[in-house]
Parts: sequence; C-alpha cells; structure tokens
Amino acid sequence: MRFILFRTPKPKQFSYTPRYYDPEKERLERRKAELGLRSELSHKESLRLRMDKTWKKHDAYSKKNLVAKVIYYTFFAFLIVGSIYVILFTDFVEKLLALFGLAYQ
Repeated sequence: MRFILFRTPKPKQFSYTPRYYDPEKERLERRKAELGLRSELSHKESLRLRMDKTWKKHDAYSKKNLVAKVIYYTFFAFLIVGSIYVILFTDFVEKLLALFGLAYQ
C-alpha cells in the first residue's frame, strides 16, 4: 500500500442498475418456452426448462411402469402359489387323472 501524505483517496465506485422483477412476465416467458414459441429466455434457461420437462415426463412414466410391474408380479405370484396349493393339497390332480383313465400310483 502506498503512503499518501496530503491527499485522501476517493471512495471506490460501483455501478448498480436496479432490476424490476415481474413474476407474471416470467411465468409467461417460461410458458412460451415450454410451448416452443418465441420467448425472451436465454438459450441456457430454455435448455434447462426443456431438460426439466423431459425428466418430469420420464419420472411420471417410470412411476406408471413401476405400478404395472408390481401388479404383474403380484398376479403371477398368486397364480404360482394357487397352482402349488391345488396340486399338493387337493385331490384335483387325482380326479383329473381318473377322468382321462390314467391310474395314480
């Protein structure tokens, strides 16, 4: 730091430009960008918006797909358990073999 004897330094200058934020205009611009219309959003913001929209759609598809898988596996689990019960704990197989004339040993 320099030693200044008779002169005081000026305060540092800064430039401040106040910004006006309009949430309605921001919402409208985002909606325009979602629909693919011409908007004032920057390329970075529009890219982020498209990525977010794609991820949300993929996430919703994954949840639907998960529910379908759970239903599918539950149905087949009941089918297998029911089949094992009928074969081992009822006389259905013996009656079926007798119906076709086959002897059960």
